[in-house]
Amino acid sequence: MNEDLHHLPAEARRGDDTELDDLDTLFAAARTYTPADLGAADRFLTARRARGRQRRVWASAVLGLAAALGGLTLLRPAPALPASAAYSVYHSALGEGW
Repeated sequence: MNEDLHHLPAEARRGDDTELDDLDTLFAAARTYTPADLGAADRFLTARRARGRQRRVWASAVLGLAAALGGLTLLRPAPALPASAAYSVYHSALGEGW
């Protein structure tokens, strides 16, 4: 096993593999799934799906509001505006039938 550890410092390769066996056991235990892990994964995925639904609701609400405001803007008649500022000044100075 020491050949596999050539990248480690010399003090870690001295032949005492009990520490490495303890680490192997620890890592093997960390890889096994427990009911708590499965419950946490289920809660995470449920919350993620709920956030996705909320985003879709918000997006559709914003798009609906934008469509309603756009429709109201187009349906409202535009106010009658003079063609230019010079026209309004000329009209106020000379009257209606210039």
